[in-house]
Amino acid sequence: MTEREAVLFVYDGECPACRAYSQAVRIRESVGELRLVNAREDADIVAEIAAQGFDIDQGMALKIGTQWYTDADAIHALALIGTRSNLFNRLNSRIFRSKQASVILYPMLRGIRNLLLKLLGRSKIANAPRG
Repeated sequence: MTEREAVLFVYDGECPACRAYSQAVRIRESVGELRLVNAREDADIVAEIAAQGFDIDQGMALKIGTQWYTDADAIHALALIGTRSNLFNRLNSRIFRSKQASVILYPMLRGIRNLLLKLLGRSKIANAPRG
C-alpha cells in the first residue's frame, strides 16, 4: 500500500474566517491527506511560497504534489478535490468549482479577511512573530 500524499492548505490562523474555512473544508481520501498549515507558525512554508513569487498576505495557498495554487486558483482547486460530505462542502463545491465564480468571489473574500484583521488589530503575516 502506498502512502497518501499530503495536500498542504496554508491559511492565516489569526483570521477567524480563514480558520473556520480551514477547519470545515474536506478533501476526498483518494486525493491525499489534507494538512492544515497556519502561515503564522511555519516560516519554512511561507518562505517556500514566497520563492514561488506569491505573497501569503494576499491570500491562501494550496500545494498538491509539487504544484502550488494561490488565491482564486487555490479555492477552485479545493472545490474540485473536496468531498460533498456535508452542507458546507457541498456549497463550497457548488460555488467554487466554477473557475469564473472563484475569480469573481475570491477578491471579496480576501477583502473580508483584510477587514477582519484590521478590526481585530492583527498584523500582516509577514510582520508576525514566527512560532
